[in-house]
Amino acid sequence: MYEVLVADSISNEGLAPLLEASNVNLTRKKVTEVEDLLHTYDALLVRSATTVTEDLLDKMKNLKIVARAGVGVDNIDIEASTKRGVVVINAPNGNTISTAEHTFAMMASLVRHIPQGNISVKSREWNRSAFVGTELNRKHLGIVGFGRIGSELAKRAKAFNMTVHVYDPFLTTSRAEKLGVDLLSLDDLLAVADIITVHTPLTKDTKGLLNRETLAKTKKGVYLLNCARGGIIDEEALAHYLEIGHVQGAAIDVFEVEPPTDNPLLNFDQVITTPHLGASTKEAQLNVAEDVAYDVLRFLEGNPVSSSINLPTLSKDVFEKIQPFTSLTKQLGAVLSQCMKEPVQDISVTYAGTVADLETTYITRSLLSGFLTHRIDRSVNEVNASMIAKERGITFGEKISDNTQGYANIIEVVVKGESRTFSITGTYIKDYGPRVINIDSFDIDFYPEGHLLYIRHTDQPGVIGNVGKALGDLDINIATMQVGRKQKGGEAIMMLTFDRLIEDATIESLKQASEIVTIQRIEL
Repeated sequence: MYEVLVADSISNEGLAPLLEASNVNLTRKKVTEVEDLLHTYDALLVRSATTVTEDLLDKMKNLKIVARAGVGVDNIDIEASTKRGVVVINAPNGNTISTAEHTFAMMASLVRHIPQGNISVKSREWNRSAFVGTELNRKHLGIVGFGRIGSELAKRAKAFNMTVHVYDPFLTTSRAEKLGVDLLSLDDLLAVADIITVHTPLTKDTKGLLNRETLAKTKKGVYLLNCARGGIIDEEALAHYLEIGHVQGAAIDVFEVEPPTDNPLLNFDQVITTPHLGASTKEAQLNVAEDVAYDVLRFLEGNPVSSSINLPTLSKDVFEKIQPFTSLTKQLGAVLSQCMKEPVQDISVTYAGTVADLETTYITRSLLSGFLTHRIDRSVNEVNASMIAKERGITFGEKISDNTQGYANIIEVVVKGESRTFSITGTYIKDYGPRVINIDSFDIDFYPEGHLLYIRHTDQPGVIGNVGKALGDLDINIATMQVGRKQKGGEAIMMLTFDRLIEDATIESLKQASEIVTIQRIEL
């Protein structure tokens, strides 16, 4: 018999796979109510009320799997779970349809003034001329961010005879063609779309993505929707363009601050809002519960799960041997993802030296995890990284080499994009940790951590000094600097590290120097 603890409120219908299993004994109680029995449970199911801490994991000595009946896993200590060989699963696809349908419902309601018409009729008015709407038929829909939800939305839009344009810097042309959408740059999408909806994760790159500058590039009379994350659309900027009539209307399900109180968008009749309802359907709540219940049962019976967040169970000995290299490859992947600002088709990893004798499959998955984390709006790690890479049309493979380049171990990664390739080589040195020893064919040596600037420039006197002076004039201290070149007078690189994030304005200022070829900010 497997002992399963359900610590949060989950319906019997959602738990049916476990309740109906003859080999499962299910307990529905809070963690604090079963303190003396915590060491007996094989599985733990939670929503958001229970926080799975390192301390709780220490008490649950027999625990093999933690399941979150939902998308987010912020309330679960993933690292502590992985170290203890505890698999963490969630239900990443449970709210995909719910959010896509809500977005489409908001879009239809927005262009046909349905909420406003409803209020008018209930106020005992009958003013049909005040609510003349716009058809979706033959309109141009711009989808910013084309993951699971964006692709589901596109299916529904095409059923309404809409032309779908997509901006996603990590979507390949071939995949866009396969999905029947028009892949554009952000500026081109803004210029052509009648309706724009955002479906990206909220990151430093997407925060305020639609702002005063970018919204000025949209059509007069455009409609905007945000059912993704508050902050992707600059709310002050949107209010400005609503005020002057450039934006005809907006539908907002998410806000920077929730619940919104003094938000200027609430003052506009042409703005319709909902209280973060994208995932709030009976079906979505049931789906996420059923998904994790089935996965828990499969795992307990020795079968693979479909939505694991972390490494599957590893022996302590194996985990300790591969851990330094999984940390290294995750950093290498993150550097590659931020330097390769275009869709990627193939990732090739070559191992040499002592690392080649280990279980490299998990190390490669760690690389993919570091690479994909900066590109998609879902949890990515060593278990689900390969599946997500395949979903995104990215091929990957491993090679073993005898060429250690004089090091005890070498990991070389080559990423192929639509127009260019990019490479990075790293090693792990005992007592010194992970090192990057080559980047895009330039020999260099730096520790991949923190706030970095990767600068490519012409190799001539004064360039390094000019960069240092420019940063000094801005009161920015350089923590470390590493340089490399291929030949005298040719192209060279420098890798700078800092104690804090370097702002966009600083980077733009540095780009003005004629000797600078490119500058890339890297956050690790």
